[in-house]
Amino acid sequence: LVLNVDSDTEIDSDVVSKLVRKMQNPAVGAAMGQLKASNRNDSWLTRLIDMEYWLACNEERAAQTRFGAVMCCCGPCAMYRRSALLLLLEQYETQFFRGKPSDFGEDRHLTILMLKAGFRTEYVPDAIAATVVPDTLLPYLRQQLRWARSTYRDTLLGLHLLPGLDRYLTLDVVGQNLGPLLLAISSIAALAQLALTGTVPWWTGLTIIAMTMIRCSVAAVRAGELRFLGFS
Repeated sequence: LVLNVDSDTEIDSDVVSKLVRKMQNPAVGAAMGQLKASNRNDSWLTRLIDMEYWLACNEERAAQTRFGAVMCCCGPCAMYRRSALLLLLEQYETQFFRGKPSDFGEDRHLTILMLKAGFRTEYVPDAIAATVVPDTLLPYLRQQLRWARSTYRDTLLGLHLLPGLDRYLTLDVVGQNLGPLLLAISSIAALAQLALTGTVPWWTGLTIIAMTMIRCSVAAVRAGELRFLGFS
């Protein structure tokens, strides 16, 4: 087994044993732990990112692992089966997109390769890793842009996987890719309506607010922490 840990990440003392326990199933090619922000208390942004990590791990990844197909085993803390890595190493090292070498999103790309090779990918919620997150807005936005490019690129590379996965996973992948675009279009259309007609787009605003509050309320209940209401 090979454990990948980012240089700015600290893992709990029992992370290795908990990930190894999951890897005892030979069908599992990769498993990731739960990520938290080690510098959570540095700024308002790091507090939000810490909650964002909780949502990504304990809603998105936790749902995907029920079907053995976590779509991205995140780089800060992930364990891989060495024999599977050796099978995929050449594809992984020669990562191209539209004919050009690609040097971002390597964790998502390797996860997709694992799924394409027929291995399961899993999430282990009690294997805790604390990683340093951006504490100012510009580095955070750069990071998000890299991750978004990786998400769209590897979704294209893995589209043919979807028919063989559970229908929920297909819905999940479609939602991940279309959701942000639909939100952006809705917001732009609402601003255009306000500017051109002078009327307030109440239904657009109320729908976005309602969906946000529902998601954050569910997280607040599940995590048992009211701070998630502030995430909205």
